[in-house]
Amino acid sequence: MSTVKEEARELIDGLPDQATWDDVMYTFYIRKKVDAGLKAAKEGDVVSHEGVKQRFLDR
Repeated sequence: MSTVKEEARELIDGLPDQATWDDVMYTFYIRKKVDAGLKAAKEGDVVSHEGVKQRFLDR
């Protein structure tokens, strides 16, 4: 299993040479959100498509 530091290096290495600090921060932000979503899905903490539609209709 890789460490966060190793994963951060991999993310940065995947960016183009002309990447900005904003690009780096956005990449980290997206990675964190995707990881959180995958963890939630694995734990069953999800809402069905119908559930989401109902939430919007109830407003």
